[in-house]
Amino acid sequence: MSAQSGIPVIGLLMDDACRDILQDARILVGVTGGIAAYKTATLVSMLAQAGAQVTVCMTESAQRFVTPLTFEALSGRAVYTSIWHHVESYGTEHIALARDARAMVIAPCTMDCLARLALGRADDGVSLITSAIDRSRTPILLAPAMNTTMWEQPATQRNIKTLRSDGFGIIGPGDGWQACRKVGPGRMAEPDEIFNALCARLGGS
Repeated sequence: MSAQSGIPVIGLLMDDACRDILQDARILVGVTGGIAAYKTATLVSMLAQAGAQVTVCMTESAQRFVTPLTFEALSGRAVYTSIWHHVESYGTEHIALARDARAMVIAPCTMDCLARLALGRADDGVSLITSAIDRSRTPILLAPAMNTTMWEQPATQRNIKTLRSDGFGIIGPGDGWQACRKVGPGRMAEPDEIFNALCARLGGS
């Protein structure tokens, strides 16, 4: 088990094992406004291919990096883009999505999103759905992604500590090349790492 994330570290689970775990599982994927959102498209595709029923929710900023249409095509399901836009028939959509989910992943989880979750804010589509999830039975995994300096800010580290104590799982971040042309911690975990961590959490490993 990783001391940093509290998430079991194992080799990538075999396809059949992942399919058994994820088959028909309702998985929420939250996407916030960072360049790493392009990697989340791969994650959504992997989950869909494993048999999961994936619903993507996006902040307004996220939609400037990757279009909702991309995630709709990959997941085969409508994308939740606004707290005011209902894609299903029920009125309290965020409650229904949260209630039915087996797990949620937020990737990328920006510095701003970490702060919102640590403070209990619920004023965008991703944080609103997150606020309605019962974390005692439904795991939420966060994949932080930001510039190295932003990751090392005391506020970010305080928020990470708070979120861990609140029961969120933290995946990464890793070290590597960033869009700011620097190398260091803050790079979002790769899609297969996130996929593996989710399978491990749901599989009880």
